Amino acid sequence: MKNNKIYPWVVVGLLWGVALLNYMDRQMLSTMKDAMQMDITELQSAENFGYLMAAFLWIYGLMSPISGIIADRLNRKWLIVGSLFVWSAVTYLMGIATTFDQVFWLRALMGVSEALYIPAGLSLIADYHSGKSRSLAVGIHMTGLYTGQAVGGFGATVAAAFSWHTTFHWFGIIGIAYALVLMLFLRDKKTEQVPTEKPQPVQKESVGKSLRSLFTNAAFWVILLYFAVPSLPGWATKNWLPTLFSENLDMPMAEAGPLSTITIAVSSFIGVLVGGTLSDKWAQKNLRGRVYTGAIGLGLTIPSLLLLGFGHNVFAIVTAGLLFGIGFGMFDANNMPILCQFVSSRQRATAYGVMNMVGVFAGAFITYLLGTWSDNGDLGLGFAMLAAVVAVALAVQLICLRPKTDNVE
Repeated sequence: MKNNKIYPWVVVGLLWGVALLNYMDRQMLSTMKDAMQMDITELQSAENFGYLMAAFLWIYGLMSPISGIIADRLNRKWLIVGSLFVWSAVTYLMGIATTFDQVFWLRALMGVSEALYIPAGLSLIADYHSGKSRSLAVGIHMTGLYTGQAVGGFGATVAAAFSWHTTFHWFGIIGIAYALVLMLFLRDKKTEQVPTEKPQPVQKESVGKSLRSLFTNAAFWVILLYFAVPSLPGWATKNWLPTLFSENLDMPMAEAGPLSTITIAVSSFIGVLVGGTLSDKWAQKNLRGRVYTGAIGLGLTIPSLLLLGFGHNVFAIVTAGLLFGIGFGMFDANNMPILCQFVSSRQRATAYGVMNMVGVFAGAFITYLLGTWSDNGDLGLGFAMLAAVVAVALAVQLICLRPKTDNVE
């Protein structure tokens, strides 16, 4: 465990499990709605269920910058352990909820606790991995999120075999047990200092000074735009792709749902691995290698969105889904590594927390907007129009992001 070459990958492996549980636990509610509404009648209302899901997103988004600020100032190991323990306990308690109000407040608490993880986890991976492995390490971690989202989709299957109460109980217990594993094997990485004759005490920047430094960094605003705009099609595919597959292919949802989610999950997995490996090698020869790799990924989503919008046969739609997943995976694997080229290690969790908030709010906006377009029969047009927005963000990124180092200390 103390081997300096092996332990950074142990950290990725440990946090991969946390990432899986993070997305799995939040996804389970949507898949077990039908089973739960038999006992909690308020969930039979689509409005109430939408309110429940939206509340999680708003709380999660608002907490993300706060969680980043906390992660830059506290021991990230214990922040991650505590976050996992709380949301796993919430998952367990969901199994004994009997009223809509109880489910709502538990869901709100899950939004707070889950928001604490991503900025801390990604900044810890970035600190453990140098430029030679940073994008690949982040990419592998991101596959945990994809896997968790897919596994969460089987909540309804487990609930049908046992009960929704038992399903929440056991997934909660698994998370609590895993928090104990992290207590034993995960450790934070301290910032290395150059030895001096007289050790100097580490001075923490005030929150205000740190935020001023971050928000006066012009490159951060470009990265924020570069992150937020692709979040629009990213969330659109999460929430509306099964419906698009069903409508454009005239296919029942029972077939369109698995086809769409499997297509995106498999291709995204490939994308983060390809994008991570390519970026790490390219960055050794050209500091803009990570920017270029992310740009290639983002560029792949543009034709895929047009195909998703206007394609009406299985080959076109599935090809578009595969292209989007690969491109978005390449983009996903390089967000934190690109951030490391422009933002100090003391502010990365805060910066990613702000990015996460903007991305979630963009997702909430596009989910609502595409819902109104879908009611008017224009869902495909909405996907196609997103291609133009992504093209603008891609151009800004390529013009403005010119790193001078691969790792700002």
